Amino acid sequence: MVTNITNLSRSGLYDWMVQRVTAIVLAAYTIFMVVWLLCNGSVDFAAWQGLFQQTWMRIFTLMALISLGAHAWVGMWTISGDYLNERALGKKALVFRFLFQALCGVVMFSYVVWGIQILWGH
Repeated sequence: MVTNITNLSRSGLYDWMVQRVTAIVLAAYTIFMVVWLLCNGSVDFAAWQGLFQQTWMRIFTLMALISLGAHAWVGMWTISGDYLNERALGKKALVFRFLFQALCGVVMFSYVVWGIQILWGH
């Protein structure tokens, strides 16, 4: 079986499944939000606050937030593997790829933590 370093030596099938499952969660969240906005017409702060005070909506939003982070991580890892290679960058490709992946990881982790803080903070 072929393995990679995307997710601690799991197979490419795992990465493919992560992309598909997270895409479904993100699509469901987007569809829900569009329908909710269309059904409620002009939304004021009270309506928006009322929606996000419900536990099920916070959990759904948390699922979407984590899905966005996982989806982005697999996608950016794939892009870095495809375009930051020795053919494109020469012998320093490994350094560039590591720095790019580290930066992406820190940014995505920061966004998820920040989103959780906004979602569940007071």
